[in-house]
Amino acid sequence: MDVAAGMSAGLLFGRVLVLCLSLSLVSASGADELPLLLKLKSVLETPSSTGVFGSWRVGNDKCNFTGIVCNSDGFVTEINLSQKGLVGTLPFDSICSLGSLEKIDLGENLVYGNVTDDLRNCTSLKYLNLGFNSFSGKVPDLSTLSGLEFLNLNNSGFSGIFPWKSLGNMTNLGFLSLGDNPFDVTSPFPMEVIKLEKLYWLYLTNCSIRGQIPEGIGNLTLLENLELSDNELSGEIPRGIARLGRLWQLELYNNTLTSKLPLGLGNLTSLVNFDASHNGLGGDLSEIRFLTSLASLQLFENRLTGEIPEELGEFKNLTEISLYTNWLTGSLPPKLGSWADFNYIDVSDNLLTGSIPPDMCKYGKTTDLLMLDNKLTGTIPATYANCSSLVRLRLSNNSLSGAVPAGIWGLPNLIIIDLAANQLEGSITSDIRMGKSLAQLFLSENKFSGELPEAMSEASSLVSIQLNLNGFVGKIPSTIGNLTKLNTLDLIGNLLSGSIPVSIGSCVSLADVNLSNNSLTGEIPDSIGNLPTLNSLNLSNNKLSGEIPSSLGLLKLSLLDLSNNRLTGPVPDSLSIEAYHDSFDGNPGLCSQRLKQFQPCISSSQATTHLGVILSCFFAGISLLLIVFAMMMYVKLRKQRDSLKSVNSLWRPDSWNMKPYRVLSFREREIIDYIKTENLIGRGGSGNVYKVVLGNGKELAVKHIWASSSDSLRSHPSSLAILSKKSTGTAEYDAEVAALSSIRHVNVVKLYCSITSEDSHLLVYEYLPNGSLWDQLHESQKMKMGWEVRYEIALGAARGLEYLHHGCARPIIHRDVKSSNILLDEEWKPRIADFGLAKIVQASQGGNWTHAIAGTLGYIAPEYAYTMKVNEKSDVYSFGVVLMELVTGRRPIESEFEENQDIVQWVRGNMSSKKSLLDLVDSNISDTQKEDAVKVLRIAIRCTANNPTVRPSMRMVVQILEEAEPCSLNSVLVN
Repeated sequence: MDVAAGMSAGLLFGRVLVLCLSLSLVSASGADELPLLLKLKSVLETPSSTGVFGSWRVGNDKCNFTGIVCNSDGFVTEINLSQKGLVGTLPFDSICSLGSLEKIDLGENLVYGNVTDDLRNCTSLKYLNLGFNSFSGKVPDLSTLSGLEFLNLNNSGFSGIFPWKSLGNMTNLGFLSLGDNPFDVTSPFPMEVIKLEKLYWLYLTNCSIRGQIPEGIGNLTLLENLELSDNELSGEIPRGIARLGRLWQLELYNNTLTSKLPLGLGNLTSLVNFDASHNGLGGDLSEIRFLTSLASLQLFENRLTGEIPEELGEFKNLTEISLYTNWLTGSLPPKLGSWADFNYIDVSDNLLTGSIPPDMCKYGKTTDLLMLDNKLTGTIPATYANCSSLVRLRLSNNSLSGAVPAGIWGLPNLIIIDLAANQLEGSITSDIRMGKSLAQLFLSENKFSGELPEAMSEASSLVSIQLNLNGFVGKIPSTIGNLTKLNTLDLIGNLLSGSIPVSIGSCVSLADVNLSNNSLTGEIPDSIGNLPTLNSLNLSNNKLSGEIPSSLGLLKLSLLDLSNNRLTGPVPDSLSIEAYHDSFDGNPGLCSQRLKQFQPCISSSQATTHLGVILSCFFAGISLLLIVFAMMMYVKLRKQRDSLKSVNSLWRPDSWNMKPYRVLSFREREIIDYIKTENLIGRGGSGNVYKVVLGNGKELAVKHIWASSSDSLRSHPSSLAILSKKSTGTAEYDAEVAALSSIRHVNVVKLYCSITSEDSHLLVYEYLPNGSLWDQLHESQKMKMGWEVRYEIALGAARGLEYLHHGCARPIIHRDVKSSNILLDEEWKPRIADFGLAKIVQASQGGNWTHAIAGTLGYIAPEYAYTMKVNEKSDVYSFGVVLMELVTGRRPIESEFEENQDIVQWVRGNMSSKKSLLDLVDSNISDTQKEDAVKVLRIAIRCTANNPTVRPSMRMVVQILEEAEPCSLNSVLVN
């Protein structure tokens, strides 16, 4: 009995001992996790305002740390630190030593650096969110994370090749978001994804995927969100998508998908957002009529035909429609927008007929009514006169008639009224004074009549007024000078009378004025000569009288037309130039000492000269004059022949052809005689550059291009060009030069004229005294450039490129953006220059691509290496390199960079910490401004993404540069 009792007591003691040991081990393991968390804290910085790590201190229970969740045994299971402004690199060796960790949520921070292979040790993970950070390098193999249910790496900066095969083990995955990363290699659609049958969310937008969407996508029947946009997907939308009955969002935009919308698409009755815009889809919209839950329909820029289903007018949730640039016919559903808080419609550039639905602003939320370039008829419904939310009203190029409802003119948020090329009538009412946001008023080619109200001058935001070819009568508002933002005033072809208001001289932003073909009287106001930015002035075909104001000679006009008026007196000498040869025709009362078509201006003393004396002198000396003239011609021809022998002169009067593109104050000989070795100031990518100083002191820069393209390439061997034919002497060359010469932008260099011969071409530009940005950054004068001036140069150059890409009728790809092609004027304002390699994108080129490769080493975008086509995003990459030069002061290729590295790779390689980014900033930039410089360096990194689709457009670059304006920016730009 005692033995049994002893054995029982021993057994009990043993169990207690094991339990105590277990508890002690648990306590020890729990304590061991604290140093791991404190290491995570030590490598991350955070804004003090968030107080994220205030509770992360020794002595506190780790399970009470902000963002930490533990299980019942005291082990860490979750790290939730998203949107905390965290900066630094992640110690995955420590994080993945937390053996019970199931969730890591560090999304939407500023974490960077590489993600190491230590992440593979987080084998208990079910939830991983590293999205919206700034990582670099490739994604490691994730095959060990087989328990993952949620994986978000979206917009995290990863590059390289994504390990698609590692997804094959994640059979429990429900959420997968990998998009918006610059993966280096375009891969076929990953079939591993098709096997993830528990997926409810799939985001592979902008993910470097090509080929067809597999039919097996229909096996993912739990999908609620499917986004495959911004890839290189082609072929048909598979019918299998029709099996995804739970889908509420389907986005396929910016691919090259073709064929019709798949049969059965109408089965997706839960679909709220559908966007397949910018593809090559054809067929009709019949399947759309069943998608009764739709709120947003985006199918613009396709090849769709047929009518818009009338059923769309019954959709209770539909608020957004974009169907522009298709071949749609028929009328718009009459009840469109009448059920919901309708936001906008854009059905422009189709073949639509019928009337405008009246109720799209029924609930006062509509911002955009865009229906231009169709065949719409009827009137503008009166209901829109009360649509105070309206921002853009564009109905031009239709067949609309009737009067414009009065209230529309003064809608408070309306920025643009575009009603041009219709059959509208009536007048502009005084309500327009309420239109304080109105910037653009386009009413050309209609039947409008009545007087222009004085109240128009109270619409103080007006930038462009185009009322040409109507029946407006009466006077131009005398208070028009109040419109200080006005840039364009076009009133051509009306019935306006009275004088031109003197106050027009107060419209200090005016660039283009066209008042021709009216019945204006009185004198030309002298105040017009005070307009600092006026570029074009057309007052022809009126009844203007008096003398031409001498102040007009102070303007630098590309166009001046005062013809067919009643002007008298002398033509000012400054306007008596060849460029204005026809500008004064039809004014018989004018005289000029220089223009041959007019009689000389004779003074009173000259008028009293005796005719007899003149005749006697004439007959007495005529023989002598003939002899002297013959001798002088002989001497002149002898000198001319001798001068032609000079090796430094290119002057051959019969071989040069001069084409002016702006108002010129010089002749070709003044230019040609300066093309000498002693005037050489530089060598461009396509020829030598000379400085010319005219007799009046004006300085010009002249580029001399030999007709042989091979010669020009030898003169600048660092420029690469693959040209299919000679770049000069052809019709294509003339067309491109003519197009470039029409550019008018403050940040693009001015081209005055071209002077061509059989073997040479001279391009005459404005002279920029501060040279190139390359000179200022990398040569002896770099010390003069503080951060403010560098920022202004960056922003100005960006605006110039934005104009080339987005502001021209056809986009212009520069193809050789670099710091040596950004010139600086006397006020350090930048000009984009050297268009020797520029390419005007033809309308027939899909996607604005060009196959002609060109550029300079160090600036060339990586897609040159694996494709033979480039577009505007290649310019964006090169501009990103320029931004890196501005911030770091380094050349694109430096000897100190590692072998085969350039500045882009060097910057990325030094992104291991915030301190390292600050260390990359040029030492000539003050410490107080280095944070501002780092903002621009981050923009540069975005511009130089390996995947061109990830790079922002130049329009976006301008916007984010404006947001990065230095806090200390002031009017003093040069230190």
